[in-house]
Amino acid sequence: MIDNAFAVSKFGFLGADFLAELEKHAVAIDIKAKTEIIREGQKNKFVPFLIKGSIKVFTLNDGRELIYYYIKPKDSCLMTFSSILTDYISRVYAIAEEDSEAILIPVSVMHDWLIKFPEINKLFYHEYDRRFSEVMNMVNDAVFHRLDKRVLNYIKQQILSTGNNPIKITHREIASSLGTSREVVSRVLKKIESEGEIVQTKEGIKVPVNENVRMI
Repeated sequence: MIDNAFAVSKFGFLGADFLAELEKHAVAIDIKAKTEIIREGQKNKFVPFLIKGSIKVFTLNDGRELIYYYIKPKDSCLMTFSSILTDYISRVYAIAEEDSEAILIPVSVMHDWLIKFPEINKLFYHEYDRRFSEVMNMVNDAVFHRLDKRVLNYIKQQILSTGNNPIKITHREIASSLGTSREVVSRVLKKIESEGEIVQTKEGIKVPVNENVRMI
């Protein structure tokens, strides 16, 4: 059963006929945290739209992650959209960061909808514009910011993405995401904690409530 409130808020502009088609073809699924949804080289069979939770989209190089973006509620995956217009082969990995809910639309159905409901392309262009901005921010962060600011930005991004403060994340996960070592991240976290930017507890890493949780 498709969540009606989600369907209307995300696809209502396409009209009642589209919502009826969505109810007919889309599949609602629950995804457990840390579940791999797709990996590089696999064939994309569905276009996902996230209802609840968070999904990390990334690539791997010598075992290290390079994060492209996070899929948040009401978002889809730009790389999946792109692949169905070419060879259907995924160029990324996607893993659920937390327990999530999503709807899956078969690729064949999406192709038909692109013709039958051409305004659905607005979703694609909106997603492209936003993801391009995120990638540009990531490049600027890597080029112009010191590692301590990159680590702090990453933590704040996780808090904004999940709504959890403190955020449960390991030093190794931060290191893998930022392309550095766990030992370096541990030193950086100790430094920014001494400066009052974060607090490390058993529950996770917390940004103090009096701190404005936004990207630097």
